[in-house]
Amino acid sequence: MSAILSENKILCPSSCCREGAGILGIVKEDGQVELLKKKILINEEFIQIARLGRSPEKRFRFFDKCLKGGCQQWKENRCGLIDQIVNTSIETSENKQNDKIPNCIIRNDCRWFNQWGYEACKVCTEVITDLT
Repeated sequence: MSAILSENKILCPSSCCREGAGILGIVKEDGQVELLKKKILINEEFIQIARLGRSPEKRFRFFDKCLKGGCQQWKENRCGLIDQIVNTSIETSENKQNDKIPNCIIRNDCRWFNQWGYEACKVCTEVITDLT
């Protein structure tokens, strides 16, 4: 697992589409997220265009500063979302073993990676942020 980061530097890899956030990846037709190779921060123009049609969160994965207690997923001083996802994945791992670790532009600063290490990376590309 990576070194402990300053709390103000930790990023949420499943944020919403808002100014100042960045694009982590693009949701493909098969529901998997293809992670980008470089950081792209979004602005108001991108947001307006992305909101035409389907929700941007159904088409992209965004990263932004971790809101900790300001997020509905925050449970017991950690991200409850990745805890739930990894625990479910571990329970069903006898049926599906995904040892592939994707390249990631935010890994060193990622809340999920800091909580679970590479176990979080193994499931990351299967997560689509759905705010509906």
